[in-house]
Amino acid sequence: MSTNNQARKILLLSANPKGTSQLRLGEEMREIKEGLKRAKKRDDYSIDRAEAVQYRDIHRAILEYEPHIIHFSGHGSGEDGLVFEDETGQIKLVDAEALAGLFQLFAHQVECVVLNACYSEYQARAIAQHINYVMGMSQAIGDKAAIEFAVGFYDAIGADHNYEFAYKLGCSVIRMAGLAQELIPQLIPKNNFSLNFSPKESSGNSSAESINHIY
Repeated sequence: MSTNNQARKILLLSANPKGTSQLRLGEEMREIKEGLKRAKKRDDYSIDRAEAVQYRDIHRAILEYEPHIIHFSGHGSGEDGLVFEDETGQIKLVDAEALAGLFQLFAHQVECVVLNACYSEYQARAIAQHINYVMGMSQAIGDKAAIEFAVGFYDAIGADHNYEFAYKLGCSVIRMAGLAQELIPQLIPKNNFSLNFSPKESSGNSSAESINHIY
């Protein structure tokens, strides 16, 4: 997949605000980094991390690191948005429209966005208006399945495969691990989106109910 001598930059963002269920985000990031260290194309990639991100940190991290791939690990709340903290430590939901507007500004740079968060397909489909490859989760996904998907995806990226192959390998690794969640990750290529999408099992849940659940 590499086409020049420029290192492909991966930005790992994570958020696990107070009051939400604790996720194994450190393990997920560690597995991604370790997998790329072993990859045959490891010199073609660099990784930057921004942890415990607040909503303002998203654009700041993109401006600072100029990534080609952005990977978000955290909580999703369906149509209400991805879950961050604000400057006072309170939960802040960032919805699909706001995320789409942000990524439109960086469409010249960002190639792929992975939203490894429950019920994040709605946000993924909005972002896919502007970014070539976007992945989100159609339902709640367990920590182990989320980590397995990330391992398979970045193992493939590190072996110089394209984003579609990496997505398929991530789903396959979930299945190989014996977890019945391989259909939850969804790949939405650019221009193949629908803003009328309503995440499965999310209808009827309030923001508070979603946040206080496993998401």
